[in-house]
Amino acid sequence: MMKIVAFVPIRLNSKRVVNKNLKLLGDKPLMCYILDTLVKIKAIDEVYVYCSQEEIIKYLPERVKFLKRPEYLDRDETLGKEIYEEFVKTVNADIYMLAHTTSPFMKQTTVEDALDKIVNEGYDSAFSCEKIQTFTWFEGRPLNYDLKEVPRTQTIEPVYVETSAFFMFKHDIWAIHKQRIGFKPYLVQVDKIEGVDIDWPEDFEFAEKILETYQIYNR
Repeated sequence: MMKIVAFVPIRLNSKRVVNKNLKLLGDKPLMCYILDTLVKIKAIDEVYVYCSQEEIIKYLPERVKFLKRPEYLDRDETLGKEIYEEFVKTVNADIYMLAHTTSPFMKQTTVEDALDKIVNEGYDSAFSCEKIQTFTWFEGRPLNYDLKEVPRTQTIEPVYVETSAFFMFKHDIWAIHKQRIGFKPYLVQVDKIEGVDIDWPEDFEFAEKILETYQIYNR
């Protein structure tokens, strides 16, 4: 049996949205949305919050474990790979799932489908993304169409943009290659709601409106 571990890096000194992770979205802290989703998934053996400050423990949902991370990882300039490296060194697993609190509307079924692709269908990694099917440019040139043969929007080659909701990878993809996306990744397309990423105060306000209007989160 493969051991599957999910971890959610959290720091309490967020700057763009002050105290973002503990800020109430509806009736509970923002961070609890993704954590509540993860603990419902039977395939995941352990769910960790990876945080330097123990005061967060009292906010954690049942079955979520606290793992204290080194305080140097709380720097503004800390790179994601530093966090992944430290966690993978500390907790052994066959498959890791990195998730972020800033994507509160990620569905349980979306995560389960991605894990199934890795466990049963030969993919070595998976990540959430949005499909963009329009005219895109990069470094002064069209990225997905020919200027001499402009296609219809319906037939243009789509591009896919990573969202920050989650990345899944087998142990060796990180241990050997230091990559969170492997060589045979499964692209998990999410809709605009699941793809919400809360980085700025206006993003938080938008999430509040989604919660009020659509009530998409199943408690």
